[in-house]
Amino acid sequence: MAAKEPPEIARAAVAAGAKKTQLRWDKTLVGSFLAGAYIAFGGLVAITVSAGLDPEIWGSLPTLFTGAAFTLGLVLVLIAGSHLLTGNMLLVPISAMGGRISWGDVLRNFLLVLIGNLAGAVFVAFFFAVQTGVVGDVGSEAGTPGALAYERLAVIAEAKGLHESNWQIFLRAVGCNWLVCLAVWIALASDAVSGKILGIFFPIMAFVAMGFDHLIANMFFLPAAIFAGVPGIGWDDTLRNWVLAFAGNLVGAVVFVATTYWYLYLRDERSVVERAG
Repeated sequence: MAAKEPPEIARAAVAAGAKKTQLRWDKTLVGSFLAGAYIAFGGLVAITVSAGLDPEIWGSLPTLFTGAAFTLGLVLVLIAGSHLLTGNMLLVPISAMGGRISWGDVLRNFLLVLIGNLAGAVFVAFFFAVQTGVVGDVGSEAGTPGALAYERLAVIAEAKGLHESNWQIFLRAVGCNWLVCLAVWIALASDAVSGKILGIFFPIMAFVAMGFDHLIANMFFLPAAIFAGVPGIGWDDTLRNWVLAFAGNLVGAVVFVATTYWYLYLRDERSVVERAG
């Protein structure tokens, strides 16, 4: 089947957003837990494949490898089926703009999905990253896979928790979710699994390679660093990053994707309800 045209993608996004808000709260929470875990698994494999690559030898290529591996997270979210806050920041507001749901529905969905995503990401950080030894700790023997993964995690977490200014976190989060939501948008264009994966790959690889800030990914990286004992990173640094990343991700999704595509393809339609249904 041919790919959807942009106006058809917009109507599909409206329908998808409305469907997400109609789920029972418990199903929303479970699906959100899965999405947080899937993004965390993407972050964990991204750490392991890029660990031990000396920037003096490899230059910026480790960030490319990190981004390519991290795409696993959104592939699992969209293909296996779950609820990711950063993607919902596109789908649910555009559904409200199209008149299918209320803004109260948007807020309720965001709250439930945020809670579930956080639980899933932290669960994987603690049990599957640190407790398994995939990511070592400060006492890991030098040169071992765990030690190399620990060093890579420390570099990522220190950059996000300690070295980025508030303004940088916010702007990086805007750019991140602009690209993430474009990945979701492109995935909606195809009915084939292969087409969805291809559409997801490049925007996700790009935002990770550029070091942008994704709220749910940071719900994995920063707690994992704390659990692994990375020096200097605390929950105060983590919460600062999360608040600013949430704000930036929201702007990137709502302003640059949901609102712009609603304006281009839905604003002048007589009845979005009928055409999205």
